[in-house]
Amino acid sequence: MDLVDIGANLGHESFQHDMDAVLQRAAAQGVNRLVVTGASREGSEHALALATTHPGRLYATAGVHPHHAIDYDDATDARLRELSLDPIVRAIGETGLDYNRNYSPRDVQLRVFERQLQIAADRGMPLFLHQRDAHADFLALLRRYRDRVPAAVVHCFTDTADALRDYLALDCHIGITGWICDERRGMHLRELVREIPANRLMIETDAPYLLPRTVRPPPAHRRNEPMYLRHICEEIARDRGESAEVTAANSTATAEAFFGLAGL
Repeated sequence: MDLVDIGANLGHESFQHDMDAVLQRAAAQGVNRLVVTGASREGSEHALALATTHPGRLYATAGVHPHHAIDYDDATDARLRELSLDPIVRAIGETGLDYNRNYSPRDVQLRVFERQLQIAADRGMPLFLHQRDAHADFLALLRRYRDRVPAAVVHCFTDTADALRDYLALDCHIGITGWICDERRGMHLRELVREIPANRLMIETDAPYLLPRTVRPPPAHRRNEPMYLRHICEEIARDRGESAEVTAANSTATAEAFFGLAGL
């Protein structure tokens, strides 16, 4: 099984002490390529630096998460544009809107989201997107730019059937995480995942967050790792009524096409 984790926060401090072991465990489970998420100016620089040390294995995104939108300035915009020129950076993001926590004011989030949409349009790059409790505003802004970017993935999709259909109507890709394994809040995804066309579905861990609650035995440290992508793939396959090998092959081919990854 050859898997691509399209969203792993490997720059998180919890991975500083055992990165090589984390990647080895991932490879042992068939997770051979990973896209390291950039979620702030510094985080995007770190994602690129980390990916540079593992050529052909790690790739990166460059963007500012809505939680950090308040810190976005002209220098940040210029730096993201500079980072986007590196061939290891394969998408703009993580960017979008988050009205669940509102760590940044909503008007600031909207302005910063649009600036990053403009970077993707100017560079002709895919978008790695975040949306939580902000569907209407998110969709309205994305619609204005969708035909100006080659592709867009709504990362860590957790929303409703209507939201899913809106994104698919915009020809967006959908990223599914271990949220689908959460019996408290992710059960609706087990139905919705059947509606995602094979060439629009990608899988991710969002490590170190969102450890799948169905992993047995659960790790004592509770840290999610890319190695658990195989478990997520198996859960999605069961819900889609297909073999894990089919889900893996299709999601990997989709990720390769979306991010322009070389096949192994």
